[in-house]
Amino acid sequence: MRQKPGNPYPLGATWDGEGVNFALYSENATGVELCLFDASGQETRIPVRQQTAFVWHVYLEGIRPGQRYGYRVHGPYDPEQGLRFNPHVVVLDPYAKALDGKEDWDKGVFGYRLGSPHEDLEPSDTPQLGAPRGVVIDPTFDWEGDGRLNIPFHRSVIYEAHVRGLTMTHPEVPEELRGTYAGIASEPILRYLRELGITAIELLPVHQHVDDKFLLDKGLSNYWGYSSIGFFAPDVRYSAAVRRGELAGEVREFKEMVKALHRAGIEVILDVVYNHTAEGNHMGPTLSFKGIDNPTYYRLVEDSKRHYFDYTGTGNSLNVRHPQTLQLIMDSLRYWVEEMHVDGFRFDLAATLARELHEVSQLASFFTIIHQDPVISQVKLIAEPWDVGEGGYQVGNFPVKWAEWNGIYRDVMRSFWKGDGGYAADLGYRLTGSSDLYQDDGRRPYSSINFIVAHDGFTLRDLVSYNEKHNEANGENNMDGSNDDRSWNCGAEGETDDPEVNALRARQQRNFLATLLLSQGTPMICGGDEIGRTQGGNNNAYCQDNEISWYNWTLSEENQALLEFTRKLVRLRLEHPALHRAKFFKGRKIRGADIRDIMWLRHDGEEMTDEDWNNPITQSLGMFLAGQGIDDVDEDGNPLQDDHLLMVLNASHQDIDFVLPDPGTGRDWELLVDTADDHAQERCAPGDTTHLLARSMKVLRCPRG
Repeated sequence: MRQKPGNPYPLGATWDGEGVNFALYSENATGVELCLFDASGQETRIPVRQQTAFVWHVYLEGIRPGQRYGYRVHGPYDPEQGLRFNPHVVVLDPYAKALDGKEDWDKGVFGYRLGSPHEDLEPSDTPQLGAPRGVVIDPTFDWEGDGRLNIPFHRSVIYEAHVRGLTMTHPEVPEELRGTYAGIASEPILRYLRELGITAIELLPVHQHVDDKFLLDKGLSNYWGYSSIGFFAPDVRYSAAVRRGELAGEVREFKEMVKALHRAGIEVILDVVYNHTAEGNHMGPTLSFKGIDNPTYYRLVEDSKRHYFDYTGTGNSLNVRHPQTLQLIMDSLRYWVEEMHVDGFRFDLAATLARELHEVSQLASFFTIIHQDPVISQVKLIAEPWDVGEGGYQVGNFPVKWAEWNGIYRDVMRSFWKGDGGYAADLGYRLTGSSDLYQDDGRRPYSSINFIVAHDGFTLRDLVSYNEKHNEANGENNMDGSNDDRSWNCGAEGETDDPEVNALRARQQRNFLATLLLSQGTPMICGGDEIGRTQGGNNNAYCQDNEISWYNWTLSEENQALLEFTRKLVRLRLEHPALHRAKFFKGRKIRGADIRDIMWLRHDGEEMTDEDWNNPITQSLGMFLAGQGIDDVDEDGNPLQDDHLLMVLNASHQDIDFVLPDPGTGRDWELLVDTADDHAQERCAPGDTTHLLARSMKVLRCPRG
């Protein structure tokens, strides 16, 4: 094994066909040892003597893909100065492309002496070998011409799902593939997603994560995976190849999944966690960053560098003010786009990434770098626009090119359909793409990622079935999870045999789904809502890798009907350009017709007045969308035309008759959707009335001519 100085770039372990270049950044270390491990765990230490611009590097001839490795990093152990070097700890390369397994708490993962009366101030002097090892990979893969699909945002329908939850119990997925990337790439899942009609799947974190010790001690695990430790490595937990004993097989398997989804016309969006890591606070484990260069990678409290800023509620926050940490994030993002072919990212607690000092700044370095990056700026960028720090709620404040999870949309729609008054004006904004949030900064309606529920909270079925959370299975005396999901139910608490209650719940689920999928903006379905998935009232199932979180694919007649209804809505949205406009409405008059591109109507057929909008008892309205003046073009550049559409919503507890407008076409209105009756058929002349049950919604079309 001949040793050469190697190169400081690229970081990580890079195989060139003859050997491997190893490069690790640490500006505060006094020495670095590369540790090579064989399959039995036997260790060989290689001193890394070359350092260029704080990058320690070495090249070893003869090393091949499949080599396991880690680092021992030397330097001061002085937590009060923010330094936590300890060569007794073998740490994971932040740039590792594959791992040899999960963390092993029993083999030691702490840089300090556990049980010491001085807490984390006294370094451990025993071997700490519990961090996973990096694995050198062969990056070659036959993509067969695959590339990003580049589906326009305004024509997108996103489906949020978990790799395991989606596939674990599907009867047609081979048992050995369930819960894996290969399971998602299997024909039964691809067929299901195609028939549902979605255009993108947004996967909960697939970066390698850590199962917290306190969860393992309770027989639980970190199911959601928002506890990253490897920003380049697909999690080994979700690999059928790894189960078969194929070292680093998760990389090839992930690529095969992406290729299969692309062939099915479905984009891949990754939920990524660059705001914190799994190493927690000052009492947390040392797995990677903390033992490599703690002050480079983490935001430390200025006058108490032993401690970490915690804008995330997880114990630490990444130090995006440091250029090396920014490089780490950008290198990771480019890797997933260029090497793994993903189509976009949803950034968890993205407001944390904008914090230059204590205040959230739209012009933070992170966003500036992304804006000018020729690769990352061209994929879908979605922010979760809040964190838990002061001033962390930033809905509507992210830069151009960014879409956002619109928490205001969620809250307004829930309140409106619950029957709360005073939401008419807000409802108008949310149905039309939230122009109050996105129009003035160069963004479009599709910048609003509309959702009713997401992984974090009740499922849609539970939202209409429970007054209170039921998180007892989490082992925290039901004290965990948000209380914001309360009081949306329709009748009895939990499951019931009462036909009236179940009918109302079914209608409310349809109301939410219809509103979501027919609003301007980009809809996101929480996976399983289309088949009535329930978590038994658990609104914080982050630690439930079991039937609580997995899909139940044995569909009742009711849930099969809900699935068909959802498929119908997705088709309706994608078939009608008026329902997914690329630009905001202008309220302008349509040439040659006595109508405007959008009109708001009362149930008596008259247009809404300011008094109606501001009346706290207004609980019904109609939204007329003209089939002309859509301000969008087809692939050939021709102006898009559509039928006239009418959405009529009644959130009150009383039935109403709604007078249908006359768009001047001489054609009747035809019923497309009735949330109270999947099989309803109706044809009405302009000026006639349509009957809306309490808490129901209809969509009608009138041919343009």
